[in-house]
Amino acid sequence: MAIAQPSRSPLFSGHQATRKSLAVTQKDLAMTSGTGLRFIIELEKGKPTCQLSKVLTVLNTLGITIKLTPPATDKKPGQTAKEGV
Repeated sequence: MAIAQPSRSPLFSGHQATRKSLAVTQKDLAMTSGTGLRFIIELEKGKPTCQLSKVLTVLNTLGITIKLTPPATDKKPGQTAKEGV
């Protein structure tokens, strides 16, 4: 019986593509970012339990930025949560 593999996050494939376009090896990225080679390999394989702080360090090393966008709300600007209820 075959077990379905979870799909990889675009975050992982995006950083791997950037690493390759910069001609940086996994070993060099591990050394430059202060992580281990095993961590880089597992990150690129899409390991679901990678430490976020290390992931952010690797992304920063590659010059990748992340933009967080909060969900849209019905609140008016300056309105507190209690006022909106």
